[in-house]
Amino acid sequence: MKKLGIVVGTRPNFVKAAAVIRGLKARGVTPSLIHTGQHHDATLSDAFFKRLELPNPDHHLGIQGGSRGEQLGEMVSRMSKLLPGLKLDELIVVGDVTSTVAGALAADACDLPVSHVEAGLRSFDDTMPEERNRKVVDAIAHRLFASEPSGLENLLREGHARDKIHLVGNVMIDTLMRFRDEAKAAKVWQRFSFEPGRYAVATLHRPANVDGAAALAESLACLAVVARKVPVLFAAHPRTQGRLKEFGLTLPDGVTLLPPLDYLDFIGLMGDAMVVLTDSGGAQEETTVLSAPCLTMRENTERPITCSQGTSRLVGRSAEKIALALRELESGTYPKGSQIPLWDGHAGDRIAEVLLA
Repeated sequence: MKKLGIVVGTRPNFVKAAAVIRGLKARGVTPSLIHTGQHHDATLSDAFFKRLELPNPDHHLGIQGGSRGEQLGEMVSRMSKLLPGLKLDELIVVGDVTSTVAGALAADACDLPVSHVEAGLRSFDDTMPEERNRKVVDAIAHRLFASEPSGLENLLREGHARDKIHLVGNVMIDTLMRFRDEAKAAKVWQRFSFEPGRYAVATLHRPANVDGAAALAESLACLAVVARKVPVLFAAHPRTQGRLKEFGLTLPDGVTLLPPLDYLDFIGLMGDAMVVLTDSGGAQEETTVLSAPCLTMRENTERPITCSQGTSRLVGRSAEKIALALRELESGTYPKGSQIPLWDGHAGDRIAEVLLA
C-alpha cells in the first residue's frame, strides 16, 4: 500500500485536504498530515478538526510570522529535513498558498514525486503571489488534478503531458456538500438579528484591494453602496484590519466587522445572504454551489467557470458595477447559475482512485 503525505497550512487548505483524506481513508490509506503553521487561525481548533473529521497533524512545523520569503525559506528547509525520514511514496500539495509551493519545492529537493490538487488554475495576473505559486507547483508536479476544464486547457497549453492531468472536480465542494445542510440549519444570521436575504457578507484580503490606502478606501466605498440597501457583515482578514488602522480608515455606516467564525458558520452565513462581496477564489466556488450571488472584487479570476456557469461576476472596485448588480438582484434578473459538472461531492474519491491505482 502506498505511503502518502499531504501538506496544509491555512484553513482553506484543511477544508480541501479533508476531501482527499476522506477519499483515501475510505480505501484503507491514512496519509501523514504535515501542518506548516502558516496561519495561526483561532478557528483552526480541535473542534474544527473534529467537525471536518480530520486527523490531528502528524507533524506541526509551527512556522508563523515573518515575510512571505522568510516563511517560504523556513518551510522548505524544515520539510527538506522531515521528508526523507517519512519514507513517503508521494507528497500531495493543495491549492496555491506559500505552504503549497514550499511542500512542492521540498519534495523536489528530496526527489519525492508531487501531486498537485487544484492544478492549472490561472488568473494570468503575475502580480499575484498565488499565480506564481501555481505555476511553480505545476512545473514540479508529476500528477496534476484539475478542478475545472480551464485548468485542463491551461496545463495542455503550457506543454504538460495529457496523461499527467486528471480532471477530477472540486475538493472544496466535496466538503461544502457534506456540511451544507448542517450549516443552513444553524441559522447563523439569527445571532446578528437578521433575516435570510436581508443582509450581505463581505470578505477582502488580496493586496490589490487592501494594501494601499487608496485601494482600501475604494473597497470600503464599494461596501458602502451595498450597505445603503442592506447591512453588511465584513469578515476582514487580520491584515485588512491592520491596514484599516494604519491608514486611519473607518468602516462605512451599515458595515460591521464579523467576529471569527468557524467554517460551517461562515458557510451558513454566505448561503443565506442577499449577496456576497469577495476577492477570494474559494468563496467564488462556494457561493456558486450555495446559489448565492457573488460580486467578485477583482479584475480577473483563476476560476472562470464560476462566472460562466456560476453566480459570480467580476466587478473590480467599481461602485457602478455593484449598483447595477444590486438592481438586477432586486428585479430578479441576476443570473441564477447552474450545476457545474464534476462538482458533485466526489472529487476526493476520484483523486484517491488515481493516487492508489
